[in-house]
Amino acid sequence: MRIIAGVRKGLRLKAPDGMDTRPTTDRVKEAVFNIIQTHLPARRVLDLYAGSAAMGLEALSRRSDMCVFVERDRKALSLVRHNISLAGFDDSAEVVASDALSYLDSAAPEFDIIFMDPPYNKGLISPSLFKVSQRGLLSRDGIIVVETEKGGEEPQLPDFKTVRQAVYGKVVITVLTRGDIG
Repeated sequence: MRIIAGVRKGLRLKAPDGMDTRPTTDRVKEAVFNIIQTHLPARRVLDLYAGSAAMGLEALSRRSDMCVFVERDRKALSLVRHNISLAGFDDSAEVVASDALSYLDSAAPEFDIIFMDPPYNKGLISPSLFKVSQRGLLSRDGIIVVETEKGGEEPQLPDFKTVRQAVYGKVVITVLTRGDIG
């Protein structure tokens, strides 16, 4: 697992042990960042269900201003902090030890990019999207990138529209934007 582009291109990140945290593969990450490249650099990024912090760190490497990393698992939190320090982004990162839904209840708006990679098929996508919408956490031209398992939960909510969906093996990437944008 590495940072693919930007100021930290090629930096190898520490990968999680075991199967509790499922990091986005370099192939999928590269495809995601090719899809969203016109949204970078971003002012504020949210890496919800951060896991290893790979998505948020990639955004920071591509010169985004700041990223909030939200993770509740203690081992994953340690990995998030380690990878942020390894990449030298301590000043651009905020780490929040919380479950994602609780964080969304008190988050300060607005984010330009929200990465959402919850544990597969746990019913977390719709409640997360609902809270993002309800609290106005996505900027006017912002995007949400959702990673799901093929055949699993569908990231749909009337407040958002799908602008792109792509399948990479067993992974589905869906890019959403606010439904009120033409």
